[in-house]
Amino acid sequence: MASPELIKEYRRFRAFQKQAQLDNEHRGAQTKIDEARVSAARMTEAYRSMAEKGAEQGACYRTLYLRDHDGVALTCEGWMFVRRVLAEGGATRVRASLLETFRLENGQCAPGDTPVEKITLEIYDQLLVDKGMATAVRIDGVDGDRHSQFLTFNDQVRGDLRRFLK
Repeated sequence: MASPELIKEYRRFRAFQKQAQLDNEHRGAQTKIDEARVSAARMTEAYRSMAEKGAEQGACYRTLYLRDHDGVALTCEGWMFVRRVLAEGGATRVRASLLETFRLENGQCAPGDTPVEKITLEIYDQLLVDKGMATAVRIDGVDGDRHSQFLTFNDQVRGDLRRFLK
């Protein structure tokens, strides 16, 4: 196998490895949130805190989310800048900017390599019928049907990404 082909195959292998790791991390974090029975109100407060720190310090938070690829939901990774949280008429929406850093088709990329995506998220409680009628929080994109189940980690933050958000 020629050297360029070998490198290309190695990069594909690394992308699939990263995809598997992100899928496991997303599934594990979602399970913890479901088991902790975090409510939409509590999650809204966390996003409000993220918006305040974003305004004051330019904080961006690591985010995992599912993106639909021809009927298959694959985990993607990025950094989210939360601009504001709007609660109106029983619905809570989050306006944010997303810098994608991993998608299977593109592999790992640095912040700024892909354009900033303006997104709107909705935070709501969902009913888990298979878990004895329990409720769990869910955060989905409302800008289209491609993004769902956002998990934003408030303990994984960066303040150096503001220049990419313009």
